[in-house]
Amino acid sequence: MQPADPAHTPKDGRTVAVVADRVVLACLLALPLAITLRYLPYYALGVSGRARHTLHSLLGPSGPIGISFGIAGAALFLFMWFYPLRKRWTALRRLGNPGIWLQVHILAGLALPLAVAVHSGWRFAGIIGLGYVAMTLVVLSGVVGRYLYSHIPRRQDGVELSREAVANERRALLTRIAAATGLDPTEVGRTLHPGPERGASRGIAGTLARLVIGDLARRRAIRDLTRLWSRPRPGHPAPDPRALAEAVRLARREVALGQQVRMLEATHRVFAWWHVAHLPVAITAFLAILVHVGVAVLVGGVMPR
Repeated sequence: MQPADPAHTPKDGRTVAVVADRVVLACLLALPLAITLRYLPYYALGVSGRARHTLHSLLGPSGPIGISFGIAGAALFLFMWFYPLRKRWTALRRLGNPGIWLQVHILAGLALPLAVAVHSGWRFAGIIGLGYVAMTLVVLSGVVGRYLYSHIPRRQDGVELSREAVANERRALLTRIAAATGLDPTEVGRTLHPGPERGASRGIAGTLARLVIGDLARRRAIRDLTRLWSRPRPGHPAPDPRALAEAVRLARREVALGQQVRMLEATHRVFAWWHVAHLPVAITAFLAILVHVGVAVLVGGVMPR
């Protein structure tokens, strides 16, 4: 059976997934932010001031709230390692959709710094400071990695598309856009890509800059196309709003594929460098947190004083 064509996949499923991701992320961030704002006067105190504060037994790293967020942070960090392990262990590859695993990995990474910050009382010193810096770098590099990942053409299940598959999908998209707009497919192609397709820039900074500039250009192009296709043409009926919306959605996918395939080799090179930089920092954060947890358990720091 042939894999599902992304161009023919209903957009409702993707919309629901995006909304669900945002709701889950909002819930993960709301609690630590609410606690931080609620007890901001305590967190603004110095070390000696906190030790004498009545809330220290509750909010300190070994208090009920502090230790709860510490355990949650450690659990989130350990859970994040299941995604890279899943890609390497054959036995784990059959567990769920890789796209869903990636989204959960990203959500956990975004929530992790806040959980650890509340656990440490927003003070970062010693080994936990090293771990927090490394963890923050992991999260920031993860955002960059997710951005690069989104610029590699893939099917809905996360499998990368070949150049031939991309070309076939782009031809199918042009045909469907032409049917929705009443235009000739060749004319649609010239409208979507009016100029020659330039090669990708070399170097990490140049590639990232081209990607960002390309994203901004795509947004402007889609806005211009929406206005162009919305205008009534002489001798033709007024555009149907639903057909126009579908044509714009398909055009957004086609233009994105055009950018992705032009930048594919350069994106792969930067993605390879990203993997080289991301893993050592992640291992550093893992070791720092492991040492911190081990010391806390050994000295009895997990119980409120």
